[in-house]
Amino acid sequence: MLFSLLFLVKNVVVAQTQPYGTINKEDLELKACDFEKDANAGVLFEQGSVYFGTDLYTITEEIHKRIKIFNDNGKKEADIHIEYYSGDHLEYISGIQAETINLVDGKIERTKLDKKYIYNKSIDKERSEITFTFPNVQSGCVIEYKYKWNTNYFADFPSWYFQEKIPVRYSEFNTSIPDIFYFRVITHIQYPMVKETHSLDVQSVPNGTNTYQYNLENEQKAMADVHSLTYEPYMSSYADNVESLRFQLVSIKPTSSFVRTYSDTWAKIAGQLNEAPDFGGQFKKKLNNEQFIIDKAQSFKTGDDKIAYVFNEVKNSMKWDGYDDWRTNEGIYSAWEKKTGNSTEINLILYRLLKQSGVEAYPMVVSTNDHGKVDPNYTSLLQFNRTVVYLPRNNYVLDATGKYNIYNEIPIELLNSSGLYIDKDNNRYRVVYLKKDIPVSQVISIDAELTQDCKLSGSALIKSFSYYKIDAIEKYKTDGEKNYTEYLRNTDNNLKITSLRFEDMDVDTLPLIQKITFASDRAGSDDSYIYLNTNLFSGLKTNPFLSENRITDIDFGYCKSYSITDVYKIPNGFKIVSLPKSAAMDDIPDQSANFKRLVTEQNGVIKVQYSINFNKPELSYDYYPAYYTFFKKMYELLNEQIVLKKL
Repeated sequence: MLFSLLFLVKNVVVAQTQPYGTINKEDLELKACDFEKDANAGVLFEQGSVYFGTDLYTITEEIHKRIKIFNDNGKKEADIHIEYYSGDHLEYISGIQAETINLVDGKIERTKLDKKYIYNKSIDKERSEITFTFPNVQSGCVIEYKYKWNTNYFADFPSWYFQEKIPVRYSEFNTSIPDIFYFRVITHIQYPMVKETHSLDVQSVPNGTNTYQYNLENEQKAMADVHSLTYEPYMSSYADNVESLRFQLVSIKPTSSFVRTYSDTWAKIAGQLNEAPDFGGQFKKKLNNEQFIIDKAQSFKTGDDKIAYVFNEVKNSMKWDGYDDWRTNEGIYSAWEKKTGNSTEINLILYRLLKQSGVEAYPMVVSTNDHGKVDPNYTSLLQFNRTVVYLPRNNYVLDATGKYNIYNEIPIELLNSSGLYIDKDNNRYRVVYLKKDIPVSQVISIDAELTQDCKLSGSALIKSFSYYKIDAIEKYKTDGEKNYTEYLRNTDNNLKITSLRFEDMDVDTLPLIQKITFASDRAGSDDSYIYLNTNLFSGLKTNPFLSENRITDIDFGYCKSYSITDVYKIPNGFKIVSLPKSAAMDDIPDQSANFKRLVTEQNGVIKVQYSINFNKPELSYDYYPAYYTFFKKMYELLNEQIVLKKL
């Protein structure tokens, strides 16, 4: 892994946490992060300590965090948001203390946060958050805070994140867990630990008139010099890549003689969903005037026509309020009346109307890409943040929250993860991996002619399938025709698009056709030479893989296929000085990518054909050195110019 090049564990000087309110003057004088020089802010240390209450029915986590603000761009770190699960009073936050520490004329100056500026606000009916902003924040200051996270449920064990969007000098997580409880630890760890200890203490808990002895297992894990996790091109999500630990309760060995299993299974999760009033309890709720839609749907002759009609009715009628959750908020009846709802409300409305219309459809809980991929080994509802509709016979996944989604394509934000669908009537469930099996094609044809006065004119036809179609329509309808035309020009100031026409934009079963006419006054020429770049309208103008190093896996989303044919007619009076040569590349491991260019010239007609294929949607970061080289060479070949000289 690249981390081995970043530092050697044996040479790391482990930073130590300090009691709240004490600080080294050196940290206040620190001008930059030692291992990430361009950081605007950095975590000096964060410590979390988790322990059970004396009755073993509560869990407390004490958090202590200290952040250095290096410059004005780092001041946003002074806005703190602590989210917690407030439904049924399951969790609550207490003991907040915060202060800003500045160095003024060589003296330490502290400004404490006034508690009246600590706000507790509701996010939805289940979640709330504590928010506050540090006072007197200046470049070079240190901000410090601590608080307690508390829960009344012994299975609600907090996760820990060693990595953040800013660099972390030191992160330490301490746990004290009675061996009465067995938690499965789900790890996403690539960095080495700089501290890892384990010890046992004998403890006791009242058991009737007696006491029950148990072992308290104490563990300490720490990382140092953890680089910030920032977005890399074709990175799946922050949640999938952050260095973290998660805990799932598997079993409890109570003070009596038997062991009770608490580990969720997918069957148990399905049962919970069926019984939940804000999920399974919504299935049989009727909607006002639903029969009109149902009757019309039943009048269609084919199943796809029926599905398309109901899907578009819901998609066009309902407005998504921007909230994702696996459960409803106010319920489908209220959402239908208001024509607004969260993602689950909208899609359970879709599910009901499809089912009542005679379509075999099931609700499916999923996780969007920004929420993180579903781990089939971590059987928890916490992994899911949206409900969609699954049609097993067609292998369709329908999500009516996206205005540009189409019924016969899995929404792109759900690809390469798993969904759990529920058949309540037959008490069945199934976990399904969501992927696009067929490569998605983009076909581009350009027919252009160069005139004696060095003007270029021609036409282009772009045939976009699947996600390329969805992306183009969304760009056009969201940005408007003027901005979309600029997108097609792709910063080429010499290129003028004189007309743009779409075909089959509203037909989900057909590719999108874009017909373009264009012209260029100078075609990149000077007095003697003409420099002709044939890379037009491909969307492959700028190389996304510019960094030599990468720390996250590559997620293209789906397999991609480009077929590009360019034909250029050259008039008399011009001589070809330089013509790109035919070329091919297929030396990527597992042949997961290939590139081919075929160039021919005959009777003043130059024909350039490209075939580009990416055959794997997901790749380990181990592939990156090969892909870095491949993309560098590919973009050089794509942008290689034809050079002509006037006779």
